[in-house]
Amino acid sequence: MTSFLRSDRSRPVALWLLAVAFLVLAMVVVGGATRLTDSGLSITEWKPVTGALPPISAGDWNEEFARYREIPQYQQLNKGMSLEAFKAIYWWEWSHRLLGRLVGAAFAIPFAYFLIRRQLPKRLIWRCAALFGLGGLQGAVGWWMVSSGLSQSELVSVAPERLTVHLGLAFALLAGLVWTALDAWTGAPRQTVPSAWNLRALGLTALIYVQILLGALVAGNDAGLVYNDWPLMNGALFPKEYAGASLWATLAHSQAAVQLHHRLLAYLLLIVAVVAAVGAQRSRYLPEGAKVLALAVAGAVVLQAAMGVATLMAGVPLWLGLLHQVMAALLLALATAFAWRVRRP
Repeated sequence: MTSFLRSDRSRPVALWLLAVAFLVLAMVVVGGATRLTDSGLSITEWKPVTGALPPISAGDWNEEFARYREIPQYQQLNKGMSLEAFKAIYWWEWSHRLLGRLVGAAFAIPFAYFLIRRQLPKRLIWRCAALFGLGGLQGAVGWWMVSSGLSQSELVSVAPERLTVHLGLAFALLAGLVWTALDAWTGAPRQTVPSAWNLRALGLTALIYVQILLGALVAGNDAGLVYNDWPLMNGALFPKEYAGASLWATLAHSQAAVQLHHRLLAYLLLIVAVVAAVGAQRSRYLPEGAKVLALAVAGAVVLQAAMGVATLMAGVPLWLGLLHQVMAALLLALATAFAWRVRRP
C-alpha cells in the first residue's frame, strides 16, 4: 500500500487545476458577452439540475418567452421583441450557466478521483476544498445577482454592485486556481526571499484586483457608453455629474463617478507596475523568473490601459469589450504568478 503522501508535488493535479482555470476564463468571456448583449435576465428561473436542458419544443420556447415578458427589462426595454430575438439572448445566458455546471463537474470529479487515489498532496487538500466551495458560492451569487433584475421595477438589468461581487468571485477563483496549480507543480517552497518583495508583489496583485472590481462597476452601470473622450470626460477634467444622491449612489451607481474612479486607478496602476518592474530588475534577491514576470505584468498593464482607452472611445463594441475583459483575467493570472514566484529564490 502506498503512503497517502509520497511527495509534496503532483503535476497531474497542477494540470487539472490549470484546466479548470481555463474553463473559468471561458466562463468570464461568455459572462462578459452575456452582459454586453443584455442577455443575463433571459432565463428567469434557477434550476441547477433540470435547467441544464434548453427548451426543445415550440411550447417550451413560448413558456420561457412568456416568463421573460413579465419582467421589467422586457416591459421597459425590449417590449415588442420577437421570439427569434429572445432566443438569441437566451442562448448566451444558457451557455453561461452550462459553463458554470461544467466548471463544477470538471473540479468535483477529478478532485474526488485524486482524493480516492491518494494522489493529492496533503497540504493542498484544504485549499482545493476551499476553491470548490468558492465555486459553489459563485453559483448562488450568480442567481442572487440575476434576481435583482427580475423583481426590482426600477432595474432593467442586474444591480451593479451584485455584478461586481459575482465577477469578483470569479476572478478570485481564477487567481486561487493559478496559485494552487503552481504550488502543485513545484512543491512546497524551501525558503523565501525578503518579505518586502512579498508585500510589494501582493500589493500589486491586490491593486489589479481592485481595478477589476471598479471595471465591473463600470460595466454594471453601462458607464463605458458615456464620456467617450479621453483624457478628458466630455471635455472636462472632472465630470459635473459626478455626485449621486448619496455616498453609496455615487460610489456604486453614478456613471461619472465609477468611470472616473476606474480611470484614476488605472493611472496609479500604471505607475506602480512600471516601478515594480524596474525595481525587480535591479533587485539582488529576486530570482530570474520573478524578474521576467515583473516585466510581463508591467507590459500587460500598459497594453490593458491602451485597450481600455480604445474600448471607451469606440463605444464598447462587443469584441473589444470582451478582449478587454480577457486581458484583465490574463493580467491577474500574471500578477498572481509573480506574487507566487517572488517567494521562491
